[in-house]
Amino acid sequence: MYWTLELASYLSDAPWPASKDELIDYSIRTGAPLEVVENLQSMEEEGGEIYESIEEIWPDYPTEEDYLRNEDEY
Repeated sequence: MYWTLELASYLSDAPWPASKDELIDYSIRTGAPLEVVENLQSMEEEGGEIYESIEEIWPDYPTEEDYLRNEDEY
């Protein structure tokens, strides 16, 4: 399983919190690339685990703190 920012972006509007099956269904319905569906299918699931956000699936998902900004520009 591998994630890229582009692949993970297909889940940004997913109905969080969601189970693995719900995320797979969402990915298929929204036309996400096959790699997204395959990544979700390959996740280990422990008894209907509910994921609160993309960070629980891909811990390295960049957050706003990861981007350096010059606050003076705003």
